[in-house]
Amino acid sequence: MLTKISDFWKNAQLYLFPIVEEQTGPIGATHRKLTAILELIQIEKFVQRDLQTIGRPPKDRVALARAFVAKVVFKFKYTSQLRDYLLSDKQLRIICGWESFRKIPSPSKFSRAFNEFAKSKLPERVHQELIKTTYDDQIVGHLTIDSTPVEAREKEVKVAPSNMKKKAGKPGRPKKGEKREKQFTRSQKQASGIFSLNEMIADLPTDCTIAMKKKPGLSNYVWKGYKLHLGVDDAGVPLVALVTSASLNDHEAAIPITLLARQRFSFFYQLMDSAYDVKAVLEYISSLGQVPIVDKKSYNPAQKAEKIAERKRRKILNWRPAEAIRYRERMKGERPNALIKEYYGANNIQYKGHLKVSCHLMFGVLTLAASLLLGPG
Repeated sequence: MLTKISDFWKNAQLYLFPIVEEQTGPIGATHRKLTAILELIQIEKFVQRDLQTIGRPPKDRVALARAFVAKVVFKFKYTSQLRDYLLSDKQLRIICGWESFRKIPSPSKFSRAFNEFAKSKLPERVHQELIKTTYDDQIVGHLTIDSTPVEAREKEVKVAPSNMKKKAGKPGRPKKGEKREKQFTRSQKQASGIFSLNEMIADLPTDCTIAMKKKPGLSNYVWKGYKLHLGVDDAGVPLVALVTSASLNDHEAAIPITLLARQRFSFFYQLMDSAYDVKAVLEYISSLGQVPIVDKKSYNPAQKAEKIAERKRRKILNWRPAEAIRYRERMKGERPNALIKEYYGANNIQYKGHLKVSCHLMFGVLTLAASLLLGPG
């Protein structure tokens, strides 16, 4: 992987940037970063596939797709800001693919194009191909799975109480001859093997809901919107991403993320926090040949005290088991969550509905992945 990125940067420095500067003049650091990202992800190849439909092909879709990547790189909050900047910045305009400011589309055309990209899952498909190509024949030592809250500006969907809690059965033992239907959780259904990966993903809720996240020693965090589930490597590069309802339990997305990851690269260990300490999930991951390493839950004060005492013994003896050493790599998985919220658009959701919100977030995930792969160069 490092060889591929190194060769890419060598070609960019020798050929790509001189060609761009020949047309636009000297370009700054942000313009160089955007140029390198666009060259790496090759988003125009996926847009051209979408245009192979009956009827007159829409114009400027390639330039518009490149412009939405520029929106993330330049940290524009609104699409109107992106359009205004395109009208005034000749270099950005040429990098995206417009020769003149007179050819910049209207705001409504930006909106229609974004709707098309959302329906076709354009950034998701580009991200998948980027990871497959970059990590081809590579082994990822640790896959860190975690989620982060995403606040949305739309009305939440109220979940019926019957869908939030299991139906209460009759107390006591069943009568002679009485049959009671066993209730299975979503994770148990996923681990049963009767559902395909596409069926698992389709079963995940995607409505805007209200959820609460417990923070040790702090007040509980309540938000309305969605949840972004990421699977990252030891360098913090997001390799897998899913967007679900905020109310979904973290562990219910663990198996789909694992199966998506297995389609794109090879890995040995999965690092997860205590939210994923569920028997069905851990047993299923182990059956696939991966080693799940989780922070075990402390169900009662005695277990919690024993856990603290064990940590003190390890500190005195200056000894840590192999799993504890590997688990420290999970801290790197927190970095992409912070980056995508602060610098890649997850804190600026101006869209409504899962399709559009997911598209907006995936443009951020795609740009973050490409940026981390390229490194500081």
